[in-house]
Order: sequence, then C-alpha cells, then structure tokens
Amino acid sequence: MINKCALLLLGILLIFSSGAVPAQDQNPYVMLEDVATKTFSRIKEERQLIEQNPELLRTVMEEELLPYVDYNFSALKVLGKHYKKVPREKIPEYISVFRSYLITTYALAMAYYDGQDVEFQPVREVTDERTVTVRAVVKEPGRPDINLAFKLRKNKKTNEWKAYDMVAEGISLLSSKQSEFQSILRQDGIQKVIDLMNNTISRPINIDTDKKESE
Repeated sequence: MINKCALLLLGILLIFSSGAVPAQDQNPYVMLEDVATKTFSRIKEERQLIEQNPELLRTVMEEELLPYVDYNFSALKVLGKHYKKVPREKIPEYISVFRSYLITTYALAMAYYDGQDVEFQPVREVTDERTVTVRAVVKEPGRPDINLAFKLRKNKKTNEWKAYDMVAEGISLLSSKQSEFQSILRQDGIQKVIDLMNNTISRPINIDTDKKESE
C-alpha cells in the first residue's frame, strides 16, 4: 500500500505548478484543476526518463512548482514568534534552503505517484477575497478517501494567487512544520533547522517500482 503520508504530500503538488493563464488573471479554483492536469501529464509523459533517473523529479518540481508557491511567506510563517530572534543575516540562507527543502519534499512524494484520482470542489466566483480554501478528495480504488484543503493567498502588490499551505485530514502542513521546527529553534537556533533541512535535501530520490507493485 502506498504510504498515507506520501499521498498527503502528493496532494500538495496538485496546486503548485504553472498554468497557461497568469496567476493574477486566474480563478484559483480553475487554476487548481489546470495545474493538476499539467503536472501529472508531464510526469506520465516523462515516466520512462524519471524511472531511469528519479532525480529529474527535482527539475520537474522546480520548473512546474516553485513559481506558484509562496515559499517566502511559508518559510517566515514557520518561524512564527522566533522570527525576531533569528539573526537578520541568516534569513536569506534559511529561505533559500527552505525553497530547496520544498522541492525535495515534493519530489520525494511524487516518487509515489501511481495514477491516483483527485476530485476538486465545484468552481465558484472569487471577488474581493484575499485568501481562499479549495477542497479536494484523493481517491484510489480499495483505499479510504483522503480529504484535502488547499490554502492560497493573493499578493497585495502583484495580485497573484499562490499556495502556502495544505490541510490533509485536518492536519495543516504549515502548522506541523511550525511545531517541528519551533522546538528546535528554541533549543538550538536557526542553524540546526537549516542543517536538518539540508539533510533532507541530500536524500536521493528513489522510485521503488517493485515495492509499489507488491504493496
């Protein structure tokens, strides 16, 4: 069976790659469905190359994902109240490593992608909202449904919609990272957090086809 955590991370990817329409002109509900189609189509088209070299998933994530992730906002949000205690000169390094950490996290999750279906809630009009939550369900025959909620915010300066969090079965990815990192920040400081993220970044991307088939 595909690991449930991997499926939860998989859900994040549905909202983060670029669509044909600029984000500031796009209804975020429509954007999510466009993004899902484009992201998974590319992975299916390049599946043979990816199986030969799974590290290509990092490239796919960086090209399709990062332009539409508000990783600056997410990175600083994770710091929470500890932001003021972090030396100013360490912030750029932290954000840069956080960016690479996201790429790696998504690439590791996408290594488990095996054709699961995702159903989005009906499209609705967005007028003056600055934040929206779009709900979806991950479906796979013979497995329990996984309920997801994607959180997006509209940048006040650019009017672009970007994703910053996902809630899976009531668990916020952003909040869980806050809990994980803030105890480390309190005890060991920002460098320890950076080192832990770099450890994740250094992990190779592997696709265990035999294991997936046996599960």
